[in-house]
Amino acid sequence: MKESPFLRGIRDGVPISLGYFAVAVSLGIAARSAGLTAFQAALASLLNNASAGEFAAFTLIGAGAGYFEVALMTLVANARYLLMSCALSQKLDAATPLLQRLVIGFDVTDEIFGAYIAQPGALEPHYAYGVILIALPGWALGTYLGVAMGSALPARLVSALSVALYGMFLAVIVPPARRSRVLAGLIVLSMALSALLSLAPAFAFLSTGARVILLTVALSALAAWRFPVREENAA
Repeated sequence: MKESPFLRGIRDGVPISLGYFAVAVSLGIAARSAGLTAFQAALASLLNNASAGEFAAFTLIGAGAGYFEVALMTLVANARYLLMSCALSQKLDAATPLLQRLVIGFDVTDEIFGAYIAQPGALEPHYAYGVILIALPGWALGTYLGVAMGSALPARLVSALSVALYGMFLAVIVPPARRSRVLAGLIVLSMALSALLSLAPAFAFLSTGARVILLTVALSALAAWRFPVREENAA
């Protein structure tokens, strides 16, 4: 008997869910440090499945940033998903209803996008539903347990576990930085400028969130201007 697209989605979503759970535990510890309860952190993960975006938001919340700063930084950190969604719009059948497109677009991540693109032919919406149904709860549950475990574990152990999320970010930025000198230079420059802004009295009036947003936008604009990605002409 041929397997239905929905069941295939659940099957392919299991390893994604397990990976999400492991990372989300560390994210939950960061959420607890920002003062969020387990329910609040899990709800945030259920509505915003994005590790970098959520970590940035929790960091800003912990620093006392305003609503606008948190919303803007989350938008900047998650901007790549806009491009992924545009690519997925070409993967869907032209007759796919708007409501189904909105449901699929609600949960687009790097891993889920990879699963969608790997499907031969047009993306079947019910396959996407299966992936989301199993992957999203894993992310939310991991965040919840991260907060709960953070409340029960010793402070030193919680501090050690929180390093795992920084390790995840290093795993994300190091491989592409090794392949691109431009990207490596921008990463080093961003670290240096971040330290400078935090120490310079002239920028003391800026909150931590505002400094992060300022550097993100400025360095992204600089990179786009000085090192644009040029499309290669088709052979």
